[in-house]
Amino acid sequence: MEAMERQKPHVVPKYVIYAFFMLGLLSAIAFRAIIVFQHLEPSWVRPVWYIGTAGYFIFFLYRYMISKKRKHAIADFRLIEKLRENACLEDEDREVVLYLLSSLQHSLEDINYAIIFILSVIAVGADIVLSAMK
Repeated sequence: MEAMERQKPHVVPKYVIYAFFMLGLLSAIAFRAIIVFQHLEPSWVRPVWYIGTAGYFIFFLYRYMISKKRKHAIADFRLIEKLRENACLEDEDREVVLYLLSSLQHSLEDINYAIIFILSVIAVGADIVLSAMK
């Protein structure tokens, strides 16, 4: 009954998944293109760095939210406890599901995303401050 009162988590539409994939890819390419722009057109280094940083800023915030959503679903629906108590699965299947859910629940990926997000904010702030000091 408790689970029915909560909104069941769902996977976002494919276009959202692909959009964030492309954003992450664009950001990765931007950071790697910086070295080329240093040699060919140094005035493009800062804009390309901002594109990469802003893209990662949004991408990692999104990934952080997805990670938290997964952990909340596991906890809110007591999935691990329910499987331990009366799963209608084969022993081997049950072990795999418990492994997957426990792995997701104990993963530090959300913290990793949060740290990268925060460091991106700090890097942008530092660049703005240091640029103003020149």
